[in-house]
Amino acid sequence: MFKAFLIKYGEIGIKGKNRHLFEDALVRQIKYALKPVDGEFSISKEQGRIYIEALTEFDYDEALESLQRVFGIVGICPVVLAEDEGFDKLAQDVEDYLDRRYADKHLTFKVNTRRARKSYPIPSMEVNAALGEKILDAFPDMTVDVHNPDILVNVEIRNKINIYSEVIPGPGGMPVGTNGKGMLLLSGGIDSPVAGYMIAKRGVKIDAVYFHAPPYTSERAKQKVIDLAKIVAQFTGPIYLKIVNFTDIQMYIYDKCPHDELTIIMRRYMMRIAEYFAKETESLGLITGESIGQVASQTMQSLAATDEVCTMPVYRPLIGFDKQEIIEVSKKIGTFETSILPYEDCCTIFVAKHPVTKPSLKVIRRSETHLKEKIDEMVETAIETAETIVIR
Repeated sequence: MFKAFLIKYGEIGIKGKNRHLFEDALVRQIKYALKPVDGEFSISKEQGRIYIEALTEFDYDEALESLQRVFGIVGICPVVLAEDEGFDKLAQDVEDYLDRRYADKHLTFKVNTRRARKSYPIPSMEVNAALGEKILDAFPDMTVDVHNPDILVNVEIRNKINIYSEVIPGPGGMPVGTNGKGMLLLSGGIDSPVAGYMIAKRGVKIDAVYFHAPPYTSERAKQKVIDLAKIVAQFTGPIYLKIVNFTDIQMYIYDKCPHDELTIIMRRYMMRIAEYFAKETESLGLITGESIGQVASQTMQSLAATDEVCTMPVYRPLIGFDKQEIIEVSKKIGTFETSILPYEDCCTIFVAKHPVTKPSLKVIRRSETHLKEKIDEMVETAIETAETIVIR
């Protein structure tokens, strides 16, 4: 029945003179999202609306599912686009729409007309009343309810007349790429994929780095992270994933540093390496999945100790979330089932029985002096041997 979608956006509408830049970014993301969908589409902009028109037969459900992953879209309206050929033709188009869309006619309705094209000769309130009469004549089982109708029949009079009654929620947010780029520290856990999703929803293009520790972590653990990146990339677009062999650095820290400080010191070296790649790719900050107090390495003192090695901002979209809230988002975006697969990542192998929860920066720095003989060379090797995978 439907050969077009009317796309509504939210925050973009208040961007003033820069609005067209955000609209263009949204159009690019829509084109990218529809690329795998069978069929050809035309995408156009008009007066605060974006239209997608199918030029060929297409898979409606697949197209809709793809659009629901495009940040910046707040509403997807399957729409009938009708030519303006007078009121009688408009009334017939509305009747045809309702007849085809709703098999059960024992419903209440309200007509909501928006006359965006002011040259249209009939005022909106008069169109509402006249269309209401036509609908009642055509479908005697339908009744009017202006307060809580089963069907809100939207009629937008623009260059073409838009007829729709369904607004399918989109993910909201801002088009990816409109707020710079960030480097996500991606693990195989629940939190970091959600952090990537959340920051991308605010318009940030993300790349990612994963710290692999063979033989303590298996190839299945690595594949798990790649699979998580693929799920996140459905929302964010392509992700350049750096896979860093971290085994030698972890073992060296394990041998040379107090065990209650292992997690903090390892995290500090992960941040150093991630920042190197972030600068190389012109990212504007690091992104992690940490939440205050969730584990020993995520207390306020531990986060401060971790951040101290960074010269660029560290963004933590989940900082105030509790675990259940994070799990709910992971289920919504489809990462949860992959995240809980029993393949350990490198963070969980060298966990101390009694990790420090309030690390002193002075003490941590002193412990790191035990590494000075080899650590710079090891970091350089880890960076040089990192594998890059393009996730689409």
